[in-house]
Amino acid sequence: MSSQAVTTVALLADPDAPTEIAHRVARKLPERLSERAGDGREFDVHVVSEPFTAGAEDPATLRRRILERGREEDWDVVVALTDLPLHAHGRKLAVDLDHEHGMAVLSLPSLGGLGFQRRARRAVEDAVLNLTHAQVAGAGGTPRREPLLTFVGRLAPIRRSRADDDEAVDLRYVVTGPRGYLRLLLGMVRANRPWRLVPGLSKALATALATGAIATVNATVWSLAGTLSTPRLVIATVGSIALMVGWLIVDAGLWHRTADASPEARQRDALYNASTVVTLGLGVLVCYAGLVVVNLLWALFILNDRVYTSVTRTPLDGGQYWTLSWFVASVATVGGALGSSLESDEAIRAAAYSKREQERLRMVRDEREDHER
Repeated sequence: MSSQAVTTVALLADPDAPTEIAHRVARKLPERLSERAGDGREFDVHVVSEPFTAGAEDPATLRRRILERGREEDWDVVVALTDLPLHAHGRKLAVDLDHEHGMAVLSLPSLGGLGFQRRARRAVEDAVLNLTHAQVAGAGGTPRREPLLTFVGRLAPIRRSRADDDEAVDLRYVVTGPRGYLRLLLGMVRANRPWRLVPGLSKALATALATGAIATVNATVWSLAGTLSTPRLVIATVGSIALMVGWLIVDAGLWHRTADASPEARQRDALYNASTVVTLGLGVLVCYAGLVVVNLLWALFILNDRVYTSVTRTPLDGGQYWTLSWFVASVATVGGALGSSLESDEAIRAAAYSKREQERLRMVRDEREDHER
């Protein structure tokens, strides 16, 4: 330990979202750790942002890097945060603890999407205190391996698991069951931050807005919108969003497909592909909602009641404005899908994925090209 009553804690975080989370957690972490630890112990917390997962997803490799980094700085406890889902021997990892070296690796997607900040704070606190208590106990006897309170509980889809004998891990938690899979998927989607898709696809949005503006004043569109029932409008919405998502995936090469044919690799690819579809789906849905609002405002400004009624034989009331704006949003989304072809592949990946996920995609792409050669 660095001092008898002071523990030096490092939050080693991947760049981008994990670093932001580490900074938010670190604001009140020393006070909360001191309160929970008792015995007058103080904590000195540092946030270190560096890509410790660059070029590797193997937990053993990551632990070795973290251990070497900790020895360089002489930290007492290191908690590493990454927004990548980690796997080991077919199991989806939530957290690994190595009490001997005072080290923990936390996969943030395992915390899910809802209540994420609270779970991240508790997970870091529990990991630090667990490692600290083990070090204190180890100074005078056999260290205890206490469970992490954040991950125990009947309803939590995370369970304690045994690590293999050749791994330097003495406390491990893994994601289990369908609920655990869903929680991990939501965590991956949150890490991708789908709301960034809106400003990230500027050319596609410009094309969609232009398409919507023209369609709103088109007499044929008026007649079509007036004949559509709500179920058909819903089908048009789902179809246009699916078309946009599919186009983005195909055009930018976002579908994961590795050369490894093992069951574990296939499961991992399925998880990544599911997160891609959900991320893009949510992002396009936000764009769609924005198009409905913009089209409605444009229709309220530009349409003339007498002209509309002479064409459709239907008075232009609130229901007609809403139906027309809804249908035009679907037409505009299809136009936006075509406009997305003007975006570079890198721009689409930057809008759809976190920085670390973009790096992982480049690695997969390079491996595929090497294999094809």
